[in-house]
Amino acid sequence: GCEGAESSKTRFKLCLDLWNKIKTETEDLQDELNRNILDSLLEFTRKCSSTRRHGDWASQMRASEIPTAALVLGVNVPDHDMTFQSLSELLRCSVTPHVASLQAKECGALKHLMKRVLERLMDAVVDDEEEEEEEEEIQHSGALLHKSVHCSLRALCDWYCSKTKKSSCSSSGKKRSSSAVDEQQQLPVVIIFKDLEAFNPKVLQDFILICSRYLDRLPLMFIFGIATSPSIVQRMLPHSVSSLLCLELFQSLSCTQHLTTVIDKLILTHSFPFKLNGKVMQVLVSIFLYHDFSVRNFIKGLQLALLEHFHSQPLSSLCCRKKEAQIQLQQLGAADLERIRQLPSFNRCKNAQQQEQDNLRTDDAYLKEVCQKLLKALHKYHKNYYPILRCLHTLTSSLPRYPLGKQVRELHLICLEKNVWESEDYQTAMKLLKMLAKDELISLLQKCAEVLQPVKSKKMKNALVQLEELLDKLKQLNGKLVEENLTSPVKNLQKKTDLFQLQKTLLEMNESRRSKRMSPFEVLRNEVVEFVDGLVKNHLLPPESKPLYEVCYYSSSATVRRHLNATPRTSIQAALSSPYCYIQNDILKSEDGSVSNAAPDICIAHKLHLECGRLINLFDWLEAYSTVVSAAEGNGPDSDGFGKVDEVKHARFIRAVSEMEFLGFIKATKKKTDHVARLTWGGC
Repeated sequence: GCEGAESSKTRFKLCLDLWNKIKTETEDLQDELNRNILDSLLEFTRKCSSTRRHGDWASQMRASEIPTAALVLGVNVPDHDMTFQSLSELLRCSVTPHVASLQAKECGALKHLMKRVLERLMDAVVDDEEEEEEEEEIQHSGALLHKSVHCSLRALCDWYCSKTKKSSCSSSGKKRSSSAVDEQQQLPVVIIFKDLEAFNPKVLQDFILICSRYLDRLPLMFIFGIATSPSIVQRMLPHSVSSLLCLELFQSLSCTQHLTTVIDKLILTHSFPFKLNGKVMQVLVSIFLYHDFSVRNFIKGLQLALLEHFHSQPLSSLCCRKKEAQIQLQQLGAADLERIRQLPSFNRCKNAQQQEQDNLRTDDAYLKEVCQKLLKALHKYHKNYYPILRCLHTLTSSLPRYPLGKQVRELHLICLEKNVWESEDYQTAMKLLKMLAKDELISLLQKCAEVLQPVKSKKMKNALVQLEELLDKLKQLNGKLVEENLTSPVKNLQKKTDLFQLQKTLLEMNESRRSKRMSPFEVLRNEVVEFVDGLVKNHLLPPESKPLYEVCYYSSSATVRRHLNATPRTSIQAALSSPYCYIQNDILKSEDGSVSNAAPDICIAHKLHLECGRLINLFDWLEAYSTVVSAAEGNGPDSDGFGKVDEVKHARFIRAVSEMEFLGFIKATKKKTDHVARLTWGGC
């Protein structure tokens, strides 16, 4: 930005504080949400370990049965790492130090899986069969620093026995009961398969069969991380293998519930000053719902918006708590005050105060005084907005077809974009509220009272008093309808009547129904709906209607979408066509879309391939590349070595072509010898 260094430091400090707050809040929230499932898993491991220690192992499960926890985490795979990290730490602290976590990408074959298990449990170098001769040479030369171990479960059993003997010997000098020694000797060995669906079924089957042979010497336990359904175990493993597992199912909290909790904690609160406008919020929620279901990525998107807001908005130094914002306001310079005068929301406010326009334009002290009142009003708006939003959601979330959405975030998005009371869905919701029974209405109003109870705002306290008065009136009603002594027009009908007389009578009946007096409950119910409607119209105004809202609200949805929902092909083509934009080297500057001959090899090869047709002759391509590179090296067209292909140029060209094939620009073809097929067309 153009503003002074002091303002930049202030904004950076505020951004860092909010960033750390997001991180702390989400970590605490993650621990709280995972507490039940992790406690259940810990109890399961303790129970299995205790059963084995007390000699009941044979009676409760066969000797060839491995206790296995099937942990269903959902399809939000990016969030699984945090869960497994917490689980591993808890297991090491509370149950056993022998824990190994595995991922499918590092266990393509059985020997790789076995090697990873031994390395992570024994903390030693493990020999594999292909590297055995090389390792022997290293051992003979004395260069091996760690003791190498043969890659087999027998080595793991020997290590486990030596570990348990050491622990029992170290405690032999102390007075310990035999049960305590036995407990130390029977610590389970836990192996966690983080992404079960991605493992090779054959590798998994062989590993389970091998492990089942060593259960008498090694107290093994498995934890399967499942993203889809528990039935995947039966689909991946035949009955002969799955029967060796003693499975117990554990279900984690759904990712949508997790997201609702995160939004409630970080966004739908007045204590967190940074806000998202409707479009940015919609982008983040859409990426969550239609791409990855990852709460972790949603939080990263929120942090990106936070960073962009404090970087691009010089007035974001006022995006903090009320007292801090008032202090920061007094420290604003002339440039920042001029930015306030240019804000669209402030200009709308200024138009409403015609007599004070000159003072606001020329007097900085008076401008600060007005802005102080406006900031105070903005904080009050947030303090009243969220309780009323939750009350409206409480009243409408159980209505048929959910006219204002099933989740509070859906209602929040509607309120951010327009006056919610002007929508047809809102009118429908109000009509449905006027049809609620007495018990339903009382129950919903009691929930609303619970929402308003902790709020310290004066307006919310007054609203709570009025709500409690309406509740008392509803409870005092006996539910009896008022008797009406109206003569029914049906009785006045003659046995024989003509069409005109019948039509007249029916119209009279319709009019009498309209003019029928309402019962006391219906009158009171309408009063409740009108009360709620008044609260909505007073407190659920869109933030754009409030002066200085730009200070707190980030509104660049295009930037967030570009960073989080990127298009790799477009980015790669832009980088290859304009390397200067990424490398920032003045030598690479060029005009008219051309590429400098000093550009990286892949950029030159990419530019040359754009000039070719569907099939590219590799020899012609190589010669053209060599000519461009020779010019970059400073050789003139008349020199002897100009355009000639030497070994170095040939190797560089092969590497560039290989990189382009890896990126998907070309592929090998059998249609012509020494040709490749071009796969992409068009510009960026």
